Amino acid sequence: MTQPMTPALQIDGLNVYFGAPHESFHAVKNASFTVEKGASFGLVGESGSGKSTILKALTGLAPQWEGTMRVAGQQLGAKRDRRFYRSVQMVFQDPYASLHPRQSVDQVLSETLYLHGASNIDDRVNRLLEDVGLGSAFRFRYPHQLSGGQRQRVAIARALAPEPEILLLDEPTSALDVSVQAEILNLLSDLRAEHHLTYVMVSHDLAVVAHMCDQAAVMQNGEIVEILSIDAMRNGDARSDYTRQLLAASANRVA
Repeated sequence: MTQPMTPALQIDGLNVYFGAPHESFHAVKNASFTVEKGASFGLVGESGSGKSTILKALTGLAPQWEGTMRVAGQQLGAKRDRRFYRSVQMVFQDPYASLHPRQSVDQVLSETLYLHGASNIDDRVNRLLEDVGLGSAFRFRYPHQLSGGQRQRVAIARALAPEPEILLLDEPTSALDVSVQAEILNLLSDLRAEHHLTYVMVSHDLAVVAHMCDQAAVMQNGEIVEILSIDAMRNGDARSDYTRQLLAASANRVA
C-alpha cells in the first residue's frame, strides 16, 4: 500500500506577537493550514490582516510565536539553520530594496551560491539567469541599470540558487508596473512546473491568487476566516461574509 506523501508545509495553531510581552500585539491568531508538495497556496486579505507575518514567522523574522510549523515533516524551532534556507527561500515585495545597490548581479548570485556550498558557480550563475529569462548579458550589471521587472527576475534567481523546494512569495508583483506583472507571474508559473516547486503566495489581489494558486486562505484581523479552492473562489462559493465581500469587490478580475 502506497504511503501518503508528507506535506511540504504544515501550520497548526500558529500565533504571532509583536512588541514587549506585557503590551504585545497579537498579529496572527490560531492559524492552521497545510500545503501539499508541488501545490501553490495563497494567503489573501487586506493590508494588516497577518498574511506576510505568517511568512516572517516561517523564516524566523518574527521570533515571538507559538504553535507548530513543519517543513517536509520536520518541526521548526526557535532558530533556522542552513538546511532550512536551502529548502525554503523567499521573494520579497520590493525588488528595489531587496538587492544591494553596490553589488552586481554576478556578485548577488555568486555570493548566494558560495554561501550554500555550491560548486561550478560560474556555470550556475549563467544557468540561473537563463532560467529567469535574462541571460548572461545581464550578469555584470548593477541594480540601477535594471528595470523593476528585471530586478525581480534577479531576486527570483537568487531565491532559486540553493535549489529550494518551497518558495515564499510576498506580494512579488505589487511593486511592478501592470504591464510587467503578468510576465513575472507567468515566469513563476513556469518555474514551479520546471523545478517542481511548492509556493506560498501572499497577495491582496484575488485575481493574482486565482491565476497562480490551487487553494487560498482568506485572512481578516489576524485570523483565517476560511480556506477555499480556486474553483470555489471563481464561482463565488464562499462561506464567510468577509470572503464574499472580497470576491464581490474583484468579481470581474477573478472570473
